[in-house]
Amino acid sequence: MVEWEADIIEKKKKLLTFSYDDGVKQDRRLVEIFNKYGLKCTFNINTGIQSESSEWMVQDIHVKRMEQSDIGGLYDGHEIAVHGLTHANPAGHDEAWFEEEYGRDIENITRIYGRRPVGMAYAYGAYDDAVCAWLCGHGIKYGRTVDASKSFDLPEDLIRLRPSCHHNDAELFPMLERFLNETPPEGESRLFYVWGHSYEFDAVRNWARIEEFCARASGREDVFYGTNTECLEYLGLLKV
Repeated sequence: MVEWEADIIEKKKKLLTFSYDDGVKQDRRLVEIFNKYGLKCTFNINTGIQSESSEWMVQDIHVKRMEQSDIGGLYDGHEIAVHGLTHANPAGHDEAWFEEEYGRDIENITRIYGRRPVGMAYAYGAYDDAVCAWLCGHGIKYGRTVDASKSFDLPEDLIRLRPSCHHNDAELFPMLERFLNETPPEGESRLFYVWGHSYEFDAVRNWARIEEFCARASGREDVFYGTNTECLEYLGLLKV
């Protein structure tokens, strides 16, 4: 029995998970923070452009993706999920396009990292009914949007999953206090789902924000800490 399965026996009612996109170099620092505090994250990558040649500027920060060959065991203990082969906007396309952009990304992740992904995050937060239907028909169990719910309610539509908030949301710490202090009613659970891009901590120069959040959120006996898939499995919302 693995550690997170043993936790299920305790029937914890509060769950915390994270989702970070693009496989950029700043993920290394972020993984160190998550590992330090015993937290779990899902990292969404683009295998068709996963190299340092994929680069851009955010404010005055030069952002680069990591070389696929250099990632190695960086994400061990976390989850690798789909973000599209080339980080293209998925809205308005047909099945052939989905097969290229998402089918190949799924195949690459499976081949390179040894486990078929069951989740994904929509590039640019864009999606439509066609891409949702294609993903559901090809083994993807959940798709994360960027539409903040500002709540801890359990997702009702996994393929259009709304996170609680972005890590730069002004309500992040007040939400954390509510989450930690709340005792869910009998038979109910709460999911705190935070998303973002690790390069944003360099751009805004606020690495201390995520460090403080993780420190305050960690070590609670009443909270289950898992990847996106682990949390959704724990809640009985999906089965892998």
